[in-house]
Amino acid sequence: MKKKHLKLLVIALASSFCLFFFFSKLKDVEHKQRDLAKITSFPDTTTTVVISNTKKKTKSVMPYELPPLTISETFRKDIPKNGAFWNRKLHSLLRQFDSTANQTEKDPHDKFLCQPESFELIKTNIQDVHLYPPLYGDFLRGMECRDPPLLINQPDKCASENKEDKIFLLFAIKSIPRNFERRQAIRETWGRGGLYEKRLQVRTVFLLGRSSADDPNLDKLVSFEAQQFQDLLVWDFQDSFYNLTLKEHVFFKWMLDNCPHVSFVFKGDDDVFANTQAILNHLKTLEPEQVTALYTGQIIFNANPLRDPKIKYYVPQSFYEGPYPPYAGGGGFLFSGNLLPSLYQVSFYIPFFPIDDVYNGMCFKALGITATQNDGFKTFDIREEDRENPCVHKDLFLVHQRDPGQTIRLWRNMHSTMLTC
Repeated sequence: MKKKHLKLLVIALASSFCLFFFFSKLKDVEHKQRDLAKITSFPDTTTTVVISNTKKKTKSVMPYELPPLTISETFRKDIPKNGAFWNRKLHSLLRQFDSTANQTEKDPHDKFLCQPESFELIKTNIQDVHLYPPLYGDFLRGMECRDPPLLINQPDKCASENKEDKIFLLFAIKSIPRNFERRQAIRETWGRGGLYEKRLQVRTVFLLGRSSADDPNLDKLVSFEAQQFQDLLVWDFQDSFYNLTLKEHVFFKWMLDNCPHVSFVFKGDDDVFANTQAILNHLKTLEPEQVTALYTGQIIFNANPLRDPKIKYYVPQSFYEGPYPPYAGGGGFLFSGNLLPSLYQVSFYIPFFPIDDVYNGMCFKALGITATQNDGFKTFDIREEDRENPCVHKDLFLVHQRDPGQTIRLWRNMHSTMLTC
């Protein structure tokens, strides 16, 4: 009988301990959730078209005055002066630039305030706007809005113990909130920041807006991810195809504010596979004149607007007329860090364009920078039979597209001691 009572006592004590442990864990979760809510206070609603508060302008913290800007005559001549809305807007901005070309300014944001267009005014400027795809309306209304709030920042991303030891290469990867798996695959493989070859500093940031209307609200998860990895930049605009150009512009500003002395920038998508060592090897071989004027990738030449409304890259004729400049495929490209101040400035005088790759090409051409073809960039992929072959990838800089599983597998196989190519 005593043994039976002793057994019951042991069971009771064990049960009490389990209950205490369980409720302690619940409290830990509760505290973590409270802490998580404090990480970043997101607004309750997502801005579909970015409309900044014109009464409260964001002050730039850029550490120096911007250099004098010159806009290429070739670029001016290549964009025809005609009745298309974007063309008229461009040449109006160029006249504005010419009238103030001799003035020194710290930040063009001071005179480019957000003034959302009314749909009535848009209809006056574009007679057939009612025939445009619905999302074009959002894009058109927000074309003047360039300064969305930065919700999550990484101000120390380019900091180092030795102030003279500047960042050699920054990976700036366009992503969207729901693509955590892609970001994690990049962190574990080619986007791993650190010191390469004992002297080359490499960093990675992911560029995000907020979840689109069709996706679940992931603000809390994104906040937690940002705290854990300290590599997310998140702005208050809806992350959509037509806001990718805005993402380019705000990234230029972030770079000047937080990472102005980087040597090279790799801009890419989160579904690419990049070969970090091959990129570093290439950059080390550049001549001095190439180092200061680099814009390279898989270059698209002699392209023109697509006029089929069913196509993703559709551009109406009443919106834009003329050829596209040579531009790097947006899957990934490299450019010189010293071009950032000029890119930031010129982006105010080139109206936002619905295709970000083309917009980038316009900005570089306006600066007189030549787009150079590099066969190491395969933004339209390689032969299907070679897509899992690590030996084929060892000499490439980038391939597009690869899913997270393929990325991790390729990286592991490329760095295997068993690999003989």
